[in-house]
Amino acid sequence: MPRRVVLHAGFHKTGTSTVQQVLRANRSILKPQLAMRLKGQMTELMHATRGYSTWRDPFTLAKAAARFGTVLDGLASMPRRVLVISAEELSGHMPGRVEVADYSAAPILLQQFSAEITARFPKAEQVIYLSTRDNETWLRSAYWEHVKSSSMTLDYSDFSNRYNSGSSFEEIISQVRVAVKAEVHSTPLEACSDLPLGPADPLLNLCDISAELRKKVTPQPVENQRMDDAVLLALLAANRAYADRDERKIAKQLILAEAKKNV
Repeated sequence: MPRRVVLHAGFHKTGTSTVQQVLRANRSILKPQLAMRLKGQMTELMHATRGYSTWRDPFTLAKAAARFGTVLDGLASMPRRVLVISAEELSGHMPGRVEVADYSAAPILLQQFSAEITARFPKAEQVIYLSTRDNETWLRSAYWEHVKSSSMTLDYSDFSNRYNSGSSFEEIISQVRVAVKAEVHSTPLEACSDLPLGPADPLLNLCDISAELRKKVTPQPVENQRMDDAVLLALLAANRAYADRDERKIAKQLILAEAKKNV
């Protein structure tokens, strides 16, 4: 049984990809003190959490809880270690995707996950960590991520008006604190710019890594950075020009390939 479980459940576009890359790249170094599960190891669970944030039905919520339990059941013995589970999709879809306007599914999902942890590891400390970001910069980052990875055709002004509540992080965090029987911590991405490991530092602080081991952790490049404006505008134009999904995908792949050659 782990002595502590740290659940890093988002939010999207707040440095989560960089955090997970730091954990992934330093997995062997951290292994004596830290066990981890990252989103690539929880594909079926991610399907369920995204589904619940879209449909909000009891069946999909139960499926998400059961699949989270399956993740916990599949863990090896880890006495005296800390377990960290990191995936922004634990809070559901990023607002702006499908019919998801905000993160209001997160408190409900995290309540279920906390209960699954308690059922299996009743003596373990529980910590929920939610990384955040300034409202305006988050909205811009979320918008361009949708343009890049979906068929988004809205102007930014229309997107920000429609999904402004998606960045109401403090309100959602307050609801999480009410919903779960666990410590809840948060850190804005802007506070991490001068930290040695960037946004991974606040999470590792919660994992109680020894100072000696912490010195061995290697920083990683920032992941999933915003692309050049000209590339993003070309992707938006492709979304608007091609109604056919396959044609749109090919057009965007060509734009991205050309941009990669010019880096």
